[in-house]
Amino acid sequence: MKSKRKSDKPAVRAIVLCAGSGVRTGLAYNKLLHVVGRKTVLETTLDSLLNADVCDITVVASERDEDAVAALLLPYENIKLCRGGKTRTESARNGLNFIEPCDIVVIHDGARPFTSADIFRRAIESARDYGSGIAAVSATDTVKEVSADGNVRTLNRKNLYRAQTPQAFDYRRIKAAYDSFDGIAYDDSQVYELGGYTPRFVEGSEANRKITTADDFYSLPRDLKIGIGYDVHALGRDRRLVLGGTVVDYDRGLVGHSDADVLTHAVMDALLSAAGLPDIGVLFPDTDPSFKNADSIMLLKRVRAAVSEKGFSVSCVSAVIAAQKPKLMSYIPEMRKNIADALQIAADAVNVSATTTEGLGIVGEERGMAASASCLLKKEETERGKNN
Repeated sequence: MKSKRKSDKPAVRAIVLCAGSGVRTGLAYNKLLHVVGRKTVLETTLDSLLNADVCDITVVASERDEDAVAALLLPYENIKLCRGGKTRTESARNGLNFIEPCDIVVIHDGARPFTSADIFRRAIESARDYGSGIAAVSATDTVKEVSADGNVRTLNRKNLYRAQTPQAFDYRRIKAAYDSFDGIAYDDSQVYELGGYTPRFVEGSEANRKITTADDFYSLPRDLKIGIGYDVHALGRDRRLVLGGTVVDYDRGLVGHSDADVLTHAVMDALLSAAGLPDIGVLFPDTDPSFKNADSIMLLKRVRAAVSEKGFSVSCVSAVIAAQKPKLMSYIPEMRKNIADALQIAADAVNVSATTTEGLGIVGEERGMAASASCLLKKEETERGKNN
C-alpha cells in the first residue's frame, strides 16, 4: 500500500457495533442502552469517537433495538443506523456494505465507552500508513493453552497481545476480506489476516475495557481518580461572605487567613486528594503572610495547574454548602461559573447545592458554615504509542 503524505487527510468513516444482547450483564435489555452517569453506554461511546474528530458514523443495531437506538441518535448529526446480523461478524459485514466507500474505516465495539481520542487517532494513522491499526495491549498474565485431552502448553507472553477495538483499516482491503470470508471470526483483524493481510498493532490501554458483566458498569478505568474535600469556617463580624468566588449579601462573613471561601477550599482539597497532592493547609499555610486575605479562586487556579502538572484534567466537580442562613439559591449559578472558569471546564461540569443542618451543630446555630466536594480527574495520555 502506498503511504499517504502526512498532510493528506483521509476520508474516515466509523462503524459502531451494538447489535448484541449483553446477557452476561444480567440486564433485560441491551447493555449499550444502560445509563451510566448521565448518558447511555452507546452515547458515551459515540462521544469518544466525536472527540477524536470522527464524525461520519454508522451504528449497527439489532431489529429489536432499532427504535430505542434511533431515538438516542436524534440529537447527533451525520450518524446513521444500520440493521445488524445474528453474529458480530455478520453485523460488521452489514456495516461495511452499508457505508459509502472511503479511505479508512474504523470498526469499534459499542461496549467500549472509555476509549481515548489518542487511541482512535493512533489506529487511524496506522491504517493510513500501513493499511491497518489494531488497538492492543501486551499480555501481562501467563497464558496456558489446554487441549481437549488435558495437555497443557505454556505460551510465551512476550509474544502475546490482547486485541481491542478500535480496529482501523484501509476500506478496500477490509471490504474485500469480509466479502471473501465465510464463517464466524473473533474480531475484524482475524478476517483481515485471513484475507491475506498482516494486521498492524498500535498501543491500546487497560482503561479501554469492554463492558461485559454488571461489575464493569461500576468499576472506574485506571485513568480516572476520585477526590473528596471538606472544609469548615466560623462566622464573624466585619468580614465579607465569599462563597465560590461570589460575594454574598449577609451581615457576617467567614473567618480565616485567606478570604475563607469554604466552598472553594473544599473543591481544592478534593482535587488535591484525587491527584495525590498535599492539602491546602500544606500548600497555602496560614503562617505565610503572602496568603493573607488571598482570593481563593486564584488559589484554585494554582491548584488546577498543579493537578495538570501531575498529568490530570478535571472532568467534573460536585459540591454542597451547609449553611443555616442566608438563602443561597440565587447565587449558585455565579458560583458554578467562577469555579468552572478557574478549572477551565464547562459550567455544566460543576454542580453546587446548598442545605441546612436543621438547626443542629455549629452550622445550625449560625456560628459557621461548612462545605464538602467531590471530583473526578482523568489521567491524560502524554505519549503516543509506537506501531509494533
